[in-house]
Amino acid sequence: MSVNLKLMSTSHCHLCEQAESLLSGLVAQYKFEYVVVEIIDDSALYERYANTIPVLKNLNTNREISWPFSTHDIEILLTV
Repeated sequence: MSVNLKLMSTSHCHLCEQAESLLSGLVAQYKFEYVVVEIIDDSALYERYANTIPVLKNLNTNREISWPFSTHDIEILLTV
């Protein structure tokens, strides 16, 4: 079963760019897919995540991790 992740993000966020770079580095090693969600386009997401982005959510388990996170933290999110 493939793991599906959602990266809560917004444009011009250097931390979000770093988070996406970490994901890009792992995608070849692990079987997962991710989408980047622009929180500014959804008022509920903006209200929930505006002060904590980037946030990475495992859609299979509903677990989330907030920045700062490392590749190791992503690996744990993928396997738990």
